[in-house]
Amino acid sequence: MAVRDPYLDRKAALLKSLAELSPLAIAFSGGVDSSVLCHAALAVLGDKACAVIADSASLPRRELNAARETAIEIGIELVELRTDEQLDPAYQANQGDRCYFCKAALFRALDEWRQERAIPFVALGEIADDALDDRPGQRAAREHGVYAPLAQAGFSKQDVRRYAAEAGLKVADKPASACLASRIPVGTVVSVEALAQVEAAENALMDLGLSILRVRHQGTHARVELGAEDLVLAEREPEAIGPALASAGFETHELARYLSPFERLSAKVALAAGSTDQH
Repeated sequence: MAVRDPYLDRKAALLKSLAELSPLAIAFSGGVDSSVLCHAALAVLGDKACAVIADSASLPRRELNAARETAIEIGIELVELRTDEQLDPAYQANQGDRCYFCKAALFRALDEWRQERAIPFVALGEIADDALDDRPGQRAAREHGVYAPLAQAGFSKQDVRRYAAEAGLKVADKPASACLASRIPVGTVVSVEALAQVEAAENALMDLGLSILRVRHQGTHARVELGAEDLVLAEREPEAIGPALASAGFETHELARYLSPFERLSAKVALAAGSTDQH
């Protein structure tokens, strides 16, 4: 007797829950999680579902353009809302809960916009894996009554990538991304100038053929974190990195291995386990 694939049950639960959220606005980033949610919502709700992306100084133009292309690929309406988190002193202070103020600004703007459109429901691409990490933005989502259909259905990162691959979405293998403000160290004020400098540096490095990267802003010094293959490439041709970063205003730099959110979480778990074993 064949054993039923539990993924199919999670997918069925997702589609069933979406049928109860009409009309629906989806907070969209262009990443695989929110793209899958948009695709599923469109399949269930048709034109009663739309995607909304927050446009601010912390969103790279490359990511905005990619999100536009993904929305077209999915076939869902994309609404672009300007958000004002950069004007919030609590956001600028960057004391470890910056994401809360960023998401709060998005949901405030979204609440005002959707009231004009008579859209009662808002959802975001949170997945079950996100519960394992500290995400201040989730608090803002709860305060604004935002739904998380993927997490509710038990979707993991593996599930969303499988769904995206089966749906033929180009983002199926897209690496995790994050806003430009995540490159500013906690405790350092987030300024429009610093965000622009990081974006310029990352664009210059991408133009060299690097893809998985983060430029951590440390004043005139840049800590460049690269995916494993990109790091090998950069170490083979180090003479190209300095000028690319200098064009964005960085005087010195260092190269390091970029760890994905999953790798960082695994390292935390291993460290905690090792600490426990020593007691």
